[in-house]
Amino acid sequence: MPIRVTHTGSLPRTQEVVDLIFARENGDAYDPATFDSVMAKNCSETVRKQVEAGIDVVSDGETSKISYATYVKDRYTGFSGDSPRNAPADLKLFPSFLKRLAQDGGTPKYARPMCTGPVKSKGQDELLKDIHHLKDAMATHGAAEGFMNAASPGVISLFLQNDHYASRDEYLAALSDAMRDEYRTILDAGLFLQLDCPDLALSRHMLFADLSDDAFLKIAASHVEALNNALQGLDPSRIRVHICWGNYEGPHVCDIDMDKVFSTFLSVNASQLLFETSNPRHAHEWQVFRDRASEIPDDKVLVPGVIDSTSNFVEHPEVVAERLTRFAHIVGTDRVIAGSDCGFGTFAGFGAIDPDIAYAKLKSLAEGTALANGRL
Repeated sequence: MPIRVTHTGSLPRTQEVVDLIFARENGDAYDPATFDSVMAKNCSETVRKQVEAGIDVVSDGETSKISYATYVKDRYTGFSGDSPRNAPADLKLFPSFLKRLAQDGGTPKYARPMCTGPVKSKGQDELLKDIHHLKDAMATHGAAEGFMNAASPGVISLFLQNDHYASRDEYLAALSDAMRDEYRTILDAGLFLQLDCPDLALSRHMLFADLSDDAFLKIAASHVEALNNALQGLDPSRIRVHICWGNYEGPHVCDIDMDKVFSTFLSVNASQLLFETSNPRHAHEWQVFRDRASEIPDDKVLVPGVIDSTSNFVEHPEVVAERLTRFAHIVGTDRVIAGSDCGFGTFAGFGAIDPDIAYAKLKSLAEGTALANGRL
């Protein structure tokens, strides 16, 4: 099987979408029917652009979501107030750069409420609308396969911190129980489920910077345990898991090594593993997969990020092909899918990448994959 092409999920949203999302976010007046029609239209256009760029497994671009993690506050009870902000440890080491980011609007501003009560689903209506919009767009534009992102219990606990449950483990268990139906609903719709788990790496230098690596890995293992509990009875071959160290341009000198989180990452009950291997801080870590190839189960599919999501450089197709070939030589072409380091629209209305350049990067991703396939 040739290498297929996908990406991590979020894509730039139009100003029309952003304005409606923030009207809802800020409690301003808006027409729900207009909101739904605008999301449907823009989801369709997002899918069209992906297909045109050569993407095989498309997403809805997370069109309707304020962000990949905090959207849960709108779909689940138990959240109110605001959570404390904690800058990543690497940015604290360079305060002049952190100040510049803040002054230049380089840090997104959006609500991060605390968990202040029992977490329960408000129903699947919003999710079902997103699924309907994506499947309609796929049918219209000829996309055979699609995926939808969902937050993991661990990443929710990272951004929406606990002020209700007696312990972190109790909070994770509640989130696991609450998210189970969302995960199943996405799979039952015939889509791939993508679980976003930056908590398995990013939270090391964001929330747990004072711990040792070993102590952090125990926490990460508890996050995986909660996630796997929510995935019980679901088909791992239809599940993708994404790990990252934070989708921001910065020094990243405090990132925990892939080699240290490798076993934790592989322990998620998901077949497809999405990870960063393009940006300058993690480009060398393809070697971890080479050196520990014997530890990679046969049912795991590697989805390396071979284009960066924080730079407006458009990677040359030859660079993409070179990166993919390394992984194909480790596990075979049938167990490699071309991906991106992270999303291009992690937060609505915020992103370092020009929207047109984002799709140019996806086009180069597809062209480079074609080169790799021709050589392999």
